[in-house]
Amino acid sequence: MAKTKQGKKDVDSYTIRGTSKVVRVGDCVLMRSSDPDKPPYVARVERLEADGRGSIRVRVRWYYRPEESKGGRRQFHGAKELFLSDHFDLQSAHTIEGKCVVHSFKNYTKLDNVGPEDFFCRFEYKAATGLFNPDRVAVYCKCEMPYNPDDLMVQCDSCKDWFHPSCMNMTIEQAKKLEHFVCLDCVKENGSKRLSNSYATSPNSGAKLLNQKGRGGNYSDFPHR
Repeated sequence: MAKTKQGKKDVDSYTIRGTSKVVRVGDCVLMRSSDPDKPPYVARVERLEADGRGSIRVRVRWYYRPEESKGGRRQFHGAKELFLSDHFDLQSAHTIEGKCVVHSFKNYTKLDNVGPEDFFCRFEYKAATGLFNPDRVAVYCKCEMPYNPDDLMVQCDSCKDWFHPSCMNMTIEQAKKLEHFVCLDCVKENGSKRLSNSYATSPNSGAKLLNQKGRGGNYSDFPHR
């Protein structure tokens, strides 16, 4: 236990009140909102410290939900998406309600089941300026939108790009039954059959290919939801 200024001491861990869950530096936590109608805030623990009376305070780095950022929620934002901000704060540890996991975007798309404690982050956010890092993101489909992991997409067997079923005049049910799929541009170029049973999945592996092609867009250019 290291000493800090003004008689405060760094502590290694904190047990969430009323539970057996232990919080340590580097963990992500859910913190109680002052508004009972709002979901808990999400933060990453940067430091835990105790004062002379034994009270524990936690220094956190806040995650912002899209609707809490300048510009608000956009069409490609996932329901569990968060932005790691440059906003730090010192809070009472008693406001911690529970623990959660903020995955990388890549790891989140590989989850078999997404639980209530699972979130993901692919952008850092500067709270004062409203700027994002990275400020460009890979785009997919003829609508040229970034990938929303909540949306089903199908991959063209020819060009390997990914498409929303609705942009290809398909229903979700039709897309799920496919084994092979060729987009309209490839049909025109190659004279191939458009549909012949394709496997519908997510563009997790397609992002690298799209980045190599240089297909990308500025974050601020995408429409709001």
